[in-house]
Amino acid sequence: MTKIVEHLKHAKETLFSFEILPPVKGQSIQTLFGEIEPLMEFKPSFIDVTYHREEYVYKKRPNGLLEKISIKKRPGTVGICSAIMNKFKIDAIPHIICGGFTKEETENALIDLSFLGIDNVLLLRGDAIKTEPNFTPEKGGNVFATDLIKQVVNMNNGIYLDMEQENTSKTNFCIGVAGYPEKHFEAPNLNTDLKYLKMKVDMGAEYIVTQMFFDNDKYFDFVNRCREVGIKVPIIPGLKPITSLKQITNLPRIFHIDIPEALADALEGCENNQDAQNVGIEWCIMQSKELRQKGVPCLHFYSMSQSGPVRNICKELF
Repeated sequence: MTKIVEHLKHAKETLFSFEILPPVKGQSIQTLFGEIEPLMEFKPSFIDVTYHREEYVYKKRPNGLLEKISIKKRPGTVGICSAIMNKFKIDAIPHIICGGFTKEETENALIDLSFLGIDNVLLLRGDAIKTEPNFTPEKGGNVFATDLIKQVVNMNNGIYLDMEQENTSKTNFCIGVAGYPEKHFEAPNLNTDLKYLKMKVDMGAEYIVTQMFFDNDKYFDFVNRCREVGIKVPIIPGLKPITSLKQITNLPRIFHIDIPEALADALEGCENNQDAQNVGIEWCIMQSKELRQKGVPCLHFYSMSQSGPVRNICKELF
């Protein structure tokens, strides 16, 4: 399949891509295919597939003690990527995260991806699980996204964790990373955040996908500041149409982003979720048209596996 940087390099106009969530445990992949199919008419260049780490619940045993039980809410990212590429003949990009994996487990997953011909990865530290106040790495796992980058770059150079291996094959991964126009919430300031982003690029990251934003000026300023510090790789804007009233407060709280005053005022005047979705779609269309006019490499939509709003946007764009 094609590397993301090759898609971007040879594009004659702004590309279209989107991100999906794996189905929850027990659901069929056909449900996911049903959300992807309505967007295929707009010829997406690639589809991102998120990964959700294991979480834990505590169940009370008959003796009164609590038993920690591991659960997986959204399994199957590697398998889903392979299924998408097989069915739709399109590049699927798995998210690879630090949390919940040892380095050996990460290496094994990357080997599986390489065997399947999946040569694009988005490398992320990942979030803390809901039961922990701060991110805690797995024992023997990668701590930061930079550690993941180092591991993947090593494999691209034929260097595996077992240093005694000889005549190893080199993988061929194209590495993407995340960028935060409004800075990562753990960074003390944007300059510090950009310093670490520059480090990721210098280590081997080939493109950046941004966190969602609702003010295009913040994206343009972010790109300018990246260029000023020497970050030259493509920076893909990430967009999400607001689809419900509760997202007015949930999105800023969860993703540490601002809702522009004009958008917030329009949403507060909505009587129901359908009204809010209509406002969100119109706002996202406005954002997308301006971004495309400015020549962004790709419009990347966080669909949350709900194709309807993204389809309505794409009908106005592509």
